[in-house]
Amino acid sequence: MIDLGNDWNAYLQPEYEKDYYQNLRSFLKQEYRDKEIFPPMDDIFNALRTTAYEDTKVVIIGQDPYHGPGQAHGYSFSVRPGVPIPPSLRNIFKELQEDIGVSPPSHGHLISWAKQGVLLMNNVLTVRRGEAHSHQGKGWEHFTDKVLECLNEREVPVVFLLWGKAARKKAEAVDRKKHYVIESSHPSPFAAHRGFFGSRPFSRTNEILEEMGQTPIDWRLD
Repeated sequence: MIDLGNDWNAYLQPEYEKDYYQNLRSFLKQEYRDKEIFPPMDDIFNALRTTAYEDTKVVIIGQDPYHGPGQAHGYSFSVRPGVPIPPSLRNIFKELQEDIGVSPPSHGHLISWAKQGVLLMNNVLTVRRGEAHSHQGKGWEHFTDKVLECLNEREVPVVFLLWGKAARKKAEAVDRKKHYVIESSHPSPFAAHRGFFGSRPFSRTNEILEEMGQTPIDWRLD
């Protein structure tokens, strides 16, 4: 069994017994043995370990982990300090500056967001080196759907930042009468100019949190 170290355990433990997860587990054992897989095995569930269920205020959904060496570490869009900032994250930082005046940081490590209640979760949690989407359709989608289903059932509303078609499709079951959804194009260089730039997700999120009487997110990283 996987111990996430917080209240996610109670919600997700039943998933580990299901056939899809047992098949996924067998697949991953072989993949980690025979191939170079990212993130490292111990980092797969970092987003859930850092951002507890009851603490989640905001969800940012990515697709699958970065597939270059040293990049993925279990949080959507984030890279560890010292790793070059990927293009999509550079665009996120550009919008952050335009939106709330935060200067682009020198690193792409987003863990301070996660510690404040921003769940940085990918749709698929593992990937082969150099092979984008190589672990799609192996079972992760069922698991991350369950995470979103649990959050959707929460009484306290969550802000969902849905960047791009894949994120919107992933969260299409979210109850928009209860929760808040901020949508735009993806921050990738191919799509950012089609609606991500100028979408003001950071200030809008904080306005919503303040209206709910919650502490806003400090988006600064340096």
